[in-house]
Amino acid sequence: MLKEFMFYRSRNYEVKSWLSSLSLMMVVSFYSGCALAQQETDLNVQAGAFSRELVVEYARKLAQKPFVSNQLDPDDPLRRLNYDEFRKIIFRPDASIWRNANSLFQIQLFHPGFLATTPVQINVVEDNQSQSRAFSPEVFVYPEDLNLGDLSRVPGYAGFRLHNPINSAHKFEEFLVFLGASYFRGVGKNQFYGLSARGLTINTENDEEFPSFSEFWIERPLPDSKYIIVHALLNSPSVTGAFSLKVQPGSNTAIDVDAHLFPRKDLARVGLAPLTSMFLFDASNKNFFDDYRRAVHDSDGLLIHSKNGERVWRPLANPQTVQVSSFGEGNPIGFGLMQRHQNFWDFEDDEARYDKRPSLWIEPKGNWGDGSVVLVEIPSRSETNDNVVAYWQPMQGLSGHGNYHFNYRMTWGSGPPGENLPGRIVETATGEPSFGSSGNREREFVIDFSADSTLSNLDSDSIRIEASSSAGKITNVSGTLVQATGNYRVYLKLNAEGVDLAELRVALVVADQQWGETWLYRWTR
Repeated sequence: MLKEFMFYRSRNYEVKSWLSSLSLMMVVSFYSGCALAQQETDLNVQAGAFSRELVVEYARKLAQKPFVSNQLDPDDPLRRLNYDEFRKIIFRPDASIWRNANSLFQIQLFHPGFLATTPVQINVVEDNQSQSRAFSPEVFVYPEDLNLGDLSRVPGYAGFRLHNPINSAHKFEEFLVFLGASYFRGVGKNQFYGLSARGLTINTENDEEFPSFSEFWIERPLPDSKYIIVHALLNSPSVTGAFSLKVQPGSNTAIDVDAHLFPRKDLARVGLAPLTSMFLFDASNKNFFDDYRRAVHDSDGLLIHSKNGERVWRPLANPQTVQVSSFGEGNPIGFGLMQRHQNFWDFEDDEARYDKRPSLWIEPKGNWGDGSVVLVEIPSRSETNDNVVAYWQPMQGLSGHGNYHFNYRMTWGSGPPGENLPGRIVETATGEPSFGSSGNREREFVIDFSADSTLSNLDSDSIRIEASSSAGKITNVSGTLVQATGNYRVYLKLNAEGVDLAELRVALVVADQQWGETWLYRWTR
């Protein structure tokens, strides 16, 4: 699997596309899923007057039709491009849409070919009028030794990326990219691309289907507008959808998502607001990797703000077998995959700069009904693979030929509101106890909570540690304030004799009230 399908250096920060890291489990399904796009001219939103309602109606009618693929023909020369040939095809920056206009946003386009074998339709909306952007080889620079023949019949582009003076008032730089199935990536100010978002997941744990964004309508913002609106048509054998994304780049890039879904059949396992990331190793499993770096991951934990107010932190794992975990009932206040380690020395990687990868926080709007946050963790031996997926799963699934409407806000950046409050879990490590070990039967866990004067001014007897395990036996629990860091550290020993899996839970109680986050951890032998 290629580390980087396409690699860019966009002035101050690294830009990587959708294939920089894909799950081992998803690779084959993903490539076939990229073909899941359909353009039926009799239903197309025609050039002319445009509205959000037209895209919704388009998706509704499309759901009543059989699915048809729009993949490039098997003998198309674009399909025969290899990685090196494809990456030499460069978009001309001077051809950026709105480059010479009075706008805070510009659009650059991706060339189809290699693994991007399902072109999408790009439309630009100005003054409520939609105009299709037909594929043009004139906006690309091709290597002289590359002969692709007649490109006049190429049906569309592979995707697009948005540029904005996000880091400097004098430079337009990439901050959001749509490329491949329904994947898209964003960053906040001075960040590198890391985890991805998706429009929808179907059957993530087994025989996954990958819905695709097959057509886009991008509204030209007013000259002084700090946001841009992107509309997208979602399509697959099982579902169609109409997405509207209001995007505002900044220190934290916010995207307000309005999604209408029209299933073609009953869907028992779907994921709303899905996130896809990579976790290889950190202090909890470093012994499995012979690597000079201290950690390698795009995200280090799943954070859930439950509807009862509890904030749950689940450190990510790179398990030996596929793990699926489910959390809570009903839609939460928010959930997301976080990258809490944001110092260079946390990783010591001067190329990948994992310390600059964003967190992604999801805030459901309105009542999503009964359901749970699901976390899927897939074994991986390489940082080129996305092996973590998180999403909200409705308890009853989606009924065929129904009509579903969901709204949520995405925040790409340093984390959700309150992310820097005391009580955050900032470190998890595990290993054999240094003293008093009972051979391989015992494991020691060390959990650091960010503290403040609330804890530092209390004596140890005023802080109660509530710890439990679903299996095995907890043999010792203690806590102390670490003078060097100011964090409150909990030590926990688990006797895991005869146990292959244990669900651990730790919470701090001060003055009969829980203080800080709840630590959840799945230990496997």
